[in-house]
Amino acid sequence: MFQNLSINRGPMYDPKAVQPMRDELTSVGFEQLLSPEAVDSAVRETRGVLFVVVNSVCGCAAGSARPAATQALQHTVIPDRSVTVFAGQERDAVERMRSYFTGFAPSSPSMAVFKDGKLEFMLQRHDIEGRGADEIAADLRQHFDLLCSRQGPSIPQEEYDKLEFERSCGSRIPRLN
Repeated sequence: MFQNLSINRGPMYDPKAVQPMRDELTSVGFEQLLSPEAVDSAVRETRGVLFVVVNSVCGCAAGSARPAATQALQHTVIPDRSVTVFAGQERDAVERMRSYFTGFAPSSPSMAVFKDGKLEFMLQRHDIEGRGADEIAADLRQHFDLLCSRQGPSIPQEEYDKLEFERSCGSRIPRLN
């Protein structure tokens, strides 16, 4: 007889262990989207430019992606809204966000820029790995220059200079059972 097994869609990693990785983005103005409904609202209702970061515990790629994303928001023009979902944490929200990345395979970390709900630019993990934060931020700023009109930076330089970035390997972060 077939047994009904429920799938646990909760976080894969200890929330306390990943909090510093969340803080890196929220400290410069990223809003965390924790549900599929919040994702739908952000993508469908944001007028202007929406910057999305799919955060990750990966030490290599995410260790460059988060600093790059925050650095890009120190530019003279920035998106109207910046949001983040965390792969392996709010899994339903991440799945919903990825559904808006039409034509792109699931990837984390990744970054996307939407204008009035239309995907305009995408950086996937393979575009991030092996590159420094400065180089990735330059790609983002180039698209911000083309699409954005909101005056930056997202936070004062003195505050930005105090940020510390997590570069630990995801394999060292405790997984939940």
